[in-house]
Amino acid sequence: MGTPALREATDVVGRMRAWQRSWHGRSKIEKVEFQSTVTWHLMPWIFLLSWVSVPLGLSLRHDLTPRLFGWSLIVSGAAQCLHAGRSLRRSVDHYLRRAPLPRRDLVVAGALMTVTMGLAVGLQAVDGVRSEMLGITALFVPIPFAQSLAFSATVRGYAARMALVLVVAVGAFAVAGARGGQLVAIGVIIAFAGFLALISTRCGAWTLSVMWEADRAREVEARLAVAEERLRFGRDLHDVMGRNLAVIALKSELAVQLARRGRPEAVDQMVEVQRIAQESQREVREVVRGYREVDLKVELAGAQGVLEAAGIECRVIGSGAELPASVQSALGWVVREAATNVLRHGDAGRCEIALAVSEERATLSVENDGVPEAPSPARRAAEPAGRRAGPAGRGADLSGDGSALAGSGSGLAGLRERLAAVGGTLDFTSGDGVFRLAVQVPLPPPRDPGLDHVPDLAEPTEAAA
Repeated sequence: MGTPALREATDVVGRMRAWQRSWHGRSKIEKVEFQSTVTWHLMPWIFLLSWVSVPLGLSLRHDLTPRLFGWSLIVSGAAQCLHAGRSLRRSVDHYLRRAPLPRRDLVVAGALMTVTMGLAVGLQAVDGVRSEMLGITALFVPIPFAQSLAFSATVRGYAARMALVLVVAVGAFAVAGARGGQLVAIGVIIAFAGFLALISTRCGAWTLSVMWEADRAREVEARLAVAEERLRFGRDLHDVMGRNLAVIALKSELAVQLARRGRPEAVDQMVEVQRIAQESQREVREVVRGYREVDLKVELAGAQGVLEAAGIECRVIGSGAELPASVQSALGWVVREAATNVLRHGDAGRCEIALAVSEERATLSVENDGVPEAPSPARRAAEPAGRRAGPAGRGADLSGDGSALAGSGSGLAGLRERLAAVGGTLDFTSGDGVFRLAVQVPLPPPRDPGLDHVPDLAEPTEAAA
């Protein structure tokens, strides 16, 4: 008895965790769209229960005909809500330019509204309910149809169609016996219902549209930045290699001609070719080194933005703007790799990146929660060497350096190589679901400004010359 119940409870917890991970995996725009969609789904049902079902059900006369009209109206209103819920996704997608116009859904919604409105007119004809209750019912009837129409038509087209609904409804109630103030009230109520449906749907959809446009603009901007950087790199590489390769080709051809004639100058030409090739290699390394330089301030802001967009609370302390360029570059790579690790491993909810700078060293620490528990020693011993799960998360490589931050080719080994170039060290700890990465980089001693005015004794000054 206990085992199935325990298994069922475990399945429920697993589904809840999966839903939580799915929710945290959505972007902010997707979360806003989901919340808006839920609100739009619930709105017709709330109006049906509060304006139609309970008030109308309690106010019907006890005769058979009023009850038949009244309960049929409630059932028809529920059908309107069901259809509005089914067609809502297609209507929103059409507004956001993801899908074509759902014409069939609009036709069905209009037909259901006509049926419901006809039943309300029938109640008026048989005097089955008090006039004020019938006015509340008339406030609900157009809303499911107006909701779908607001997503599918322009504001002018929406106003024209709702004006037609208003004229037909008021005319039908006039034929059914509504007069004077009651007829005016019904007209005002239907017009207000159309306005309410418009502002409650169109405003939210317009906000979503603007947010998606801004997101696409940011994506295009990022792609253009990458393309511009690639063009810059290609241009610099062409400037470096174009001239040198042309010289190498000419000198190689000259060396070939001299060698064919048995001239000893061929050796000198090939030595020159070798020198130019080595110089080209050095210049290419300089270009690549400049291409791979990163700005620590930009990396800190980028890591915070990316993590918060993924639903992870991120706090950044310090900027490091006063650090030397080489130290900023090394620490910037650490920030980039650490942020990637937080996104790709575990289920982090918060992350803190702290940078402290003293006269002797710069200290960077990255701490995040949501780290899966490390496997037992027996299980670790059974796994193949070099592919054991590391403390940073799933699939991390513990061979040689203890962990991998972000997949093959850019783990702790690569970061240690970058830090070694500036004399830095890297360490990490993991426990109780928290992973902490600590980096220390020594800083060069500050230069004495007075030394800038001391003449170099190895070279003659202008006065001595």
